Amino acid sequence: MGELQEDEVLFERRGHLGIVTLNRPKAVNALNHGMVKAMLQQLLAWADDDSVETVLVRGAGDRGLCAGGDIVAIYKDMLHGGPETAEFWADEYRLNLLISQYPKPYVAFMDGLVLGGGVGVSAHGSVRVVTERTRTGMPETTIGFVPDVGGTLLLSRAPGEAGTHAALTGAHLSGADALFLGLADHFVPSDSLAALAEALESSTAEAAVVRFAQAAPDSALAAQREWIDPAYAHEDAEEIVRSLRSLGGEAAGAADTIEAKSPTSVKVALESLRRVRGVSLEEALDQEYRVGLRCLAGPDFREGIRAQVVDKDRNPQWKPATLADVQASDVEGYFAPLGDRELGLSASPVQSN
Repeated sequence: MGELQEDEVLFERRGHLGIVTLNRPKAVNALNHGMVKAMLQQLLAWADDDSVETVLVRGAGDRGLCAGGDIVAIYKDMLHGGPETAEFWADEYRLNLLISQYPKPYVAFMDGLVLGGGVGVSAHGSVRVVTERTRTGMPETTIGFVPDVGGTLLLSRAPGEAGTHAALTGAHLSGADALFLGLADHFVPSDSLAALAEALESSTAEAAVVRFAQAAPDSALAAQREWIDPAYAHEDAEEIVRSLRSLGGEAAGAADTIEAKSPTSVKVALESLRRVRGVSLEEALDQEYRVGLRCLAGPDFREGIRAQVVDKDRNPQWKPATLADVQASDVEGYFAPLGDRELGLSASPVQSN
């Protein structure tokens, strides 16, 4: 899991543009540890290279920027206790933090699928471009996990309770929804991305994007705030579900969606979002690391991946099976300090291992 296979991520220079191409198109460019370490090393080098003025990250193929972390590799590692996954996340979160602090324009083409870890390598950037093909989101509760890569902080900052809705349901969101949530900055038609990339070779990022950006379509998610905000304002997941169901229509559908997710993940995701309000990205990533290691040790993460991508029966057997069966003390345990296993980003600068 930790070694980079040849050409899984490509780096090139064109003019004053440094280009990162995630290059696993058959896996929708899913991230593994080798890719993350290579990106960390190259981005740190470009940060100190005066001939590189802008960085662009994009995905190979036509399916998307990145479908997230390589969860099949994570599943295989969990069968052996999960040590490699913990190391992968540590470096991935360092990469997310570096992107958020990058000293040069960091342009992300969020075209096609941009899920989970794909959000981590794009939505922390300074120039985030979506298209009419964008399908983004944090679908972790579907596989017994919780939004990470700084996603809890990003979603906690969204207008009203829209981020809570996105986190608990794991909904796939459009480019317009991403703009509404604050995960993106500009809407550019997908057939203009090649020309935009070429313009970035010689123009400033701001000037290049202005040439190609267009008005985005309306956000469906923004139009749903009428029922999202009151329903998700509760601090208790069961109360949220009851409120959604009482409203009927789309809201009741969201309740059904949430009740199909891992009950533990839903409650831990809700608590995660509430706890990161007003904290730094470093603190949020440290918290996500604590939660992630507890998920590795619990039953639902393994079972969720099994049901979705290994056996593909889409019939996970969650333990506990219902929201009511997940106790407050169970949730609290996910946030307990890790001792000498703490990630510690809030106490130290980004560095490459």
